[in-house]
Amino acid sequence: MTRSQVIEQMADIIVAVERLHPVRVAIDGVDAAGKTTLADELTPLIEARGRPVIRASVDGFHNPRAIRYRRGADSPTGYYLDSFDHDAIRDELLIPLGPGGNRKYCRAMFDHWADVPTHEPKRESPQDAILLFDGIFLLRSELNECWDFRIFVDVDFTVSVERAVERYARRNPALPTDKLQAQYACRYVPGQSIYLQTVRPRELANIVIDNNDLANPGFVAHCTSDYQTT
Repeated sequence: MTRSQVIEQMADIIVAVERLHPVRVAIDGVDAAGKTTLADELTPLIEARGRPVIRASVDGFHNPRAIRYRRGADSPTGYYLDSFDHDAIRDELLIPLGPGGNRKYCRAMFDHWADVPTHEPKRESPQDAILLFDGIFLLRSELNECWDFRIFVDVDFTVSVERAVERYARRNPALPTDKLQAQYACRYVPGQSIYLQTVRPRELANIVIDNNDLANPGFVAHCTSDYQTT
């Protein structure tokens, strides 16, 4: 199938998820797997099928810099354990949108570039909305029970690091490429490996997408056993 066909099929699958509250979809995967792009592509297709979409990202729920790097700038364990405020993701977004929630949520709580809280006002979600939330480490135990549908975007580390280095180089051309590669080798890839080995997110996902070839993604696994229950 072409990329557009895969995305169209995924939109159909997500819209078929039945809940009595907004449907909370995790789009998980390692850094630069293509999670944000996938969520952005799905958004207009889901809206065209008559469902309002809430777009949010784990990037809006970073911990402050002092917490993120308290174990050292090169620590893989620190990257895995300290990068994100999982309590805020649950309390300010996922639980309000879940069973018995008041549907009043925040899409972001922290600006990690400025290292300050965002103070974003709360919004109220329609009952039939679909949350598309992209990011890393989304299926760890602190969050996994709060998702109604889970997508894992799978790529090899060689591919993800190349994409990530290119992305960061575009944002900050003054940063040497070899320094970026060293950061990924020391901190980011080992930290994400901890997640892959301990949580095994591929096994928790309803859909696993092979996104090594952006033009030709493919379904690796598609489990539909539980997503239509209310």
